[in-house]
Amino acid sequence: MQLGMIGLGRMGANMVKRLTRAGHQCVVNDRDKATIDALVNEAKGSLPAYTLQDLVRQMTPPRAIWLMIPAALVDPMIENLVPLVEKDDILIDGGNSYYIDDIRRAKELKSKGIHYVDVGTSGGVWGLERGYCQMIGGEEPIVKHLDPIFAALAPGRGNIPRTPGYDKVGGTAEEGYLYCGPSGAGHFVKMIHNGIEYGLMAAYAEGLGILRSANVGMKSHEKDAETTPLRDPEHYQYEFNLRDICEVWRRGSVIASWLLDLTAQSLTADPELSQFGGRVSDSGEGRWTIKAAIDEAVPAHVLSAALYARFSSRGEADFANKVQSAMRFAFGGHLEKPHNK
Repeated sequence: MQLGMIGLGRMGANMVKRLTRAGHQCVVNDRDKATIDALVNEAKGSLPAYTLQDLVRQMTPPRAIWLMIPAALVDPMIENLVPLVEKDDILIDGGNSYYIDDIRRAKELKSKGIHYVDVGTSGGVWGLERGYCQMIGGEEPIVKHLDPIFAALAPGRGNIPRTPGYDKVGGTAEEGYLYCGPSGAGHFVKMIHNGIEYGLMAAYAEGLGILRSANVGMKSHEKDAETTPLRDPEHYQYEFNLRDICEVWRRGSVIASWLLDLTAQSLTADPELSQFGGRVSDSGEGRWTIKAAIDEAVPAHVLSAALYARFSSRGEADFANKVQSAMRFAFGGHLEKPHNK
C-alpha cells in the first residue's frame, strides 16, 4: 500500500522504515531536505517529496497522507493540503492532538469530501523494532481500508502471553492496534494513556526518591527553629543501590513494566542521572485528561498530582513558594535557610 508521510522526526522516520520493510511504499516529506535524503537512502521503497505539491503528485488516488508533526502544526498543515488533495483522499493525524480538534477537523474535511483519521501512537524511539501501539478514531470503513498500514506498524502479539479467554474475543487489539470509535476516539484513548503515564512515572520517581534518602539518619542535621528534627535517625541508616533495586524489581515483581526497564537502563548507565536537570515537560495530554475528568466528575487524584508535579519541576511553583516564605517572615521573622540539594 502507498502512504505519504509528513514529518520525519524521531517517530515519523522510524515508521517509514518499518513500513518499507513490510513492503509498503512511502512518499516522504519534511521541512529539512537533508532529512528527506537521508531517509530515502536508508528506507528502500520510499520516494522523496520536497514540497507538498510533489508529495500529492507522486501519490495515486485515493491518497492516504499521515501527519507526524507537533499538534500546533496540524491545522496549518491541513490548510496547506486541502487545496492539493482530492475527494476521497485521507488525512491521518498520528501525533498527540487534542481529541476535540479531531472532531472539528473531521467535520470540516467531510464537507470537502476528504476523510480524516486520528491515531494515538505509542512506541517512541523504540517503535522501529518493537512496533507502535495504535489507538484509532474515524470512519470505520476508512479505518478498515487502512488496515494494512496499521498492521505493519503494530508490534503484533510477540511473546506476550495471551490473556485467558481473549482468543474468543477476536479483533486486532492483541496485535497492538485498535479501532476505538468515531472521530476523536483514538486521541481520547491516547490522551488517557498519557495521563496514566504521568502517574506511573511520578510513582516510580517518588518511590526511588524515598529510597535514595533512606540514609538521612547517617547525616548530620542542624538544630534550629527552621529545621524539623529527625526523631529516630536509627530508622534511616540504609545506603540503597537504586540500580540494583530497579533490576531486581524487573524480575517477577508486580510493578515490573517497560517504564521500569527504561529506568533501570538509565541508572545503570549513570547512577546519579547527572545529565538531567529534572525539568519535566508536559505536551498537553495530562492537562486534557484532567479536564475530561472534571467534565465527567471522575476523581483523578494521582493523575492531577502528577501533572502539578511537572509544573513544579519547571519552577512554576517558585512564586507561590516565595509568597509562603514572605508570610512566614512577616508573621514570625522566619529567615529562609540556604537550599541544599
